[in-house]
Amino acid sequence: MTWPHGPLVLAPMAGGPGSPELVAAVSEAGLFGFLPAGYLSATDLESRITAIRALTAAPFGVNVFVPSPDSPLAHTEAMGYAARLAPWAADAGVELGRPTWDDDGYETKVDLLVGNPVPVVSFTFGWPSGHDVERLQDVGSQVWVTINDPAETEWAQELGVDGVVAQGWEAGGHRGGPVDNGEEHLPTAALLAAVRARTELPVLAAGGVMTGQEARALLEGGASAVAFGTAFLGCPEAVLAPVHLHALTHREGTTVTRAFTGRSARALRTTWTDVIGEGAPAAYPHVHHLTAPLRAHGKATGEADLVHLWAGEGHARLRPMPAADLARTLRTEAGF
Repeated sequence: MTWPHGPLVLAPMAGGPGSPELVAAVSEAGLFGFLPAGYLSATDLESRITAIRALTAAPFGVNVFVPSPDSPLAHTEAMGYAARLAPWAADAGVELGRPTWDDDGYETKVDLLVGNPVPVVSFTFGWPSGHDVERLQDVGSQVWVTINDPAETEWAQELGVDGVVAQGWEAGGHRGGPVDNGEEHLPTAALLAAVRARTELPVLAAGGVMTGQEARALLEGGASAVAFGTAFLGCPEAVLAPVHLHALTHREGTTVTRAFTGRSARALRTTWTDVIGEGAPAAYPHVHHLTAPLRAHGKATGEADLVHLWAGEGHARLRPMPAADLARTLRTEAGF
């Protein structure tokens, strides 16, 4: 099995940036776009798939969050974190959310994608069941999973997937692999090499890639395709809060933190990440629901220290331009 589409890919960016307009624009311009299903209902996901198909006949994929296990300990630790956040939230005049667990509508989304197939379905935060892999493959979809550690490669092979997304340490946003142990992972090029040494499956490399030249280097290093995420955050089609867009080119330094959602993710450094978020528990999605009102307040008021400013390590090299123009620029730089 090989990666059946073009070698340059738009990474799925849940929570706003990965809009149908962005996915359609880059797909029409020759990249393979991924629509993020995270945080959407199955109904909203279906509407976005329909919207993309109305804008382009080009193929695209969908990325699905796999639910994390629930546990009483996660709730208890999230409540302890809530006590630490409470004075800060009170100063902002915001009531924190309830730390609760949910499955992000996982089963209904998989059912939708079985009944309304797309060329590729990728999974993040965990592993689909073997039954779900087979159901999707039976309707013609390739199934890919995300890994952060080379040791997860054999696990993916045993599951029978069609390929793996090797997400390196430089990547912005959440770590997409199945294990969130809080430890530093390999950078993208090293992770790609380590995974390539362990499998014949095609590998999509992701993390910190901002130019076509950087993508070309990873392709020459054995990647079947290379994904861009942060690189597209400056495009008008990416739905991004103004405070977030401004911070990408006016703040320095990123860190991997559980401060905002209870799952490790790379963001720009703020007071929240450096002071309040230190030692935030591994409790996703409990912490995500707990902090959501405070983060929404920060977006609405432009208070950067209250916002999850997801960013890859290359964020300072952002090139604001229409998505189709950036896609064509990246293809030219990579030699396609």
